[in-house]
Amino acid sequence: MSHQKDYEKLGVNEESSFEEIQAAKEKLKSEHLNDEKELQLIEAAYDAILMDRLRLRQEGKIKVPDRIRFPEKITPPPSIGISEATNNAPSWLKNLIDTPSQKDILWPSGIYVGLSALSIFAGMSNPAILQLTLALGVGGCLYFLNRKENKFGRSVLLTVVTFITSLILGGILAPVLGGLGLGNEILISVFTFIGLWAVSCFLR
Repeated sequence: MSHQKDYEKLGVNEESSFEEIQAAKEKLKSEHLNDEKELQLIEAAYDAILMDRLRLRQEGKIKVPDRIRFPEKITPPPSIGISEATNNAPSWLKNLIDTPSQKDILWPSGIYVGLSALSIFAGMSNPAILQLTLALGVGGCLYFLNRKENKFGRSVLLTVVTFITSLILGGILAPVLGGLGLGNEILISVFTFIGLWAVSCFLR
C-alpha cells in the first residue's frame, strides 16, 4: 500500500478507522499549533491518506464511510426556530414583535415586580399608592418602548392601548377570581402591570 509514510506521520496504520485517523490528526495539530510548516505536513499526510482510502474504495478493497464521500449527508437540516417563523410572518407583525435580550427582560421585570409588590403591600392601606404605581407603570412602558426604536408616537399608542386593554381584562377577571384576597382594585393593578411588562419586553 502506498502512502506508508503518511500513515507513520500521523501515527496510525492501514487498519486504523477514519475516526482514529481524524483524532490523530487533531492531536498532532494541537501539539504543533505554532509550527506552520509542521501543520502543513500533517494536513498533507491526512489528505494523502484520504485519497488513498478513496482509491482503494474505487477498487472495491475497502468501504469508505459516507461522511468522507458525502459530508453533506451528515449535516442536519436547519430547524425552524422562532426567528425563521417570524420571518414568515406578515410584515406588520414582524415590525411589531421584538426579540429581547436578557437585559431587556430583566429590567422591566424588576420594575413591574416592584410596582406590583408596592401595590399589594401599600395599596390596601393607601389607595393613592395604586394611582401612583399605575402612573409609574405606564411611564415605564412608554420609556422601554420608546428606547427601542425612538418612535414616541407609536410608543404612546401601544402604551395607551395596552393600559386600557389590561384594565378591562383585569376588571373582568378580578371579580371572577374573587380578588384573590387582595381586593379587586389591587388585582386589576397587578393584571395591568403584567400587560405593560409583556408589551415592554416583547413589542417595539
